[in-house]
Amino acid sequence: MTGFREAAIDLGAVTANVAHLRALVGTPSLMAVVKANAYGHGAVPVARAALTGGADWLGVADIEEALELRAAGIASPVLAWLHDPAAKWAAAIDAGIDLGISSAAQLTQVADAARSLGRVASVQIKLETGLSRNGVHESEWEPVLALAARLERAGEVRVRGIFSHLSNTSPADDAAAIACFERGLEVAAAAGLAPELVHLASSAAAIRLPQARYSMVRLGISLYGLSPFDDATGADLGLRPAMTLRGQVAAVRRVVAGAGVSYDYTWRAPSDSTLALVPLGYADGIPRQASGLARVSINGRQYPVVGRIAMDQFVVNAGDDAVEIGDPVVLFGDPATGVPSATDWANAAGTINYDIVTRIGARVPRSYRQPGEE
Repeated sequence: MTGFREAAIDLGAVTANVAHLRALVGTPSLMAVVKANAYGHGAVPVARAALTGGADWLGVADIEEALELRAAGIASPVLAWLHDPAAKWAAAIDAGIDLGISSAAQLTQVADAARSLGRVASVQIKLETGLSRNGVHESEWEPVLALAARLERAGEVRVRGIFSHLSNTSPADDAAAIACFERGLEVAAAAGLAPELVHLASSAAAIRLPQARYSMVRLGISLYGLSPFDDATGADLGLRPAMTLRGQVAAVRRVVAGAGVSYDYTWRAPSDSTLALVPLGYADGIPRQASGLARVSINGRQYPVVGRIAMDQFVVNAGDDAVEIGDPVVLFGDPATGVPSATDWANAAGTINYDIVTRIGARVPRSYRQPGEE
């Protein structure tokens, strides 16, 4: 690596994870979710790696993210589902982006934009099935789906899909959501809609809930080699982490017993100790909540983070071991190599592994290893 900080992305891991999960779930289609800059990994390179692994759809939150993929020359089907009230409907339709629809108002706006372009807008209707977020509520299914059918017959929209999302709260809650979704599919059929795509499952349900797979699953966290479960690691699921976050030791200091470290002196050296300074902090997405709880690997050995994590740096206690400026530091990566995992950092910070990788900031350069590269 060059410089103080680096998030090294193994695109071969992304490709392998997609191929493994596609074989596992067996659905006709598979969506790779690359929203939020591919969970911090880099949307464009990850999208290409996922398509190489067998994904045939890409998923993003908003239209701007979808347009970024198109600007990079990615022509594969893309769905965007969370929209600004003043969303760029026409730009999305012109770029061949599928639009997730959560209300009659959105459906009408998309149809108007399609009519003005002389194009047919491809839409996918999202049904609200228990998360209480976006999506058409059950009380509005009949009029909204009837409107969608009328617009489809008029040649202004194509209803390519119907979808929803699970809470993963409990088997009972997911069963209730599936039953609700099934009712929605019946209403759609009664309205004369026959979408080619029906999707409900993200990573957790795709792996463990076959009845939720339908014709497509959406892979998010599992795409990046991390587990959506508390009771199974990524390795348990046959996955390999794609991101390794690393840096270099920026300074080394030998301190005497009782020396305070970082703000508020939340840690004092219990004995004479060698401290290593790591130049990443909460400005880079390192969770301050992990202060005094997380561990890193230096020269292949794990050491504790001590004292407060600051904006640009944190301190590691190397005890009596020899550490030098420039020594490599791995914050997290593939635990099979003996380094901490993103989940280890999540546990230290009281959060989830999704949060750890997604929060890594723009100040940290991304580097990419292509499939087959060492």
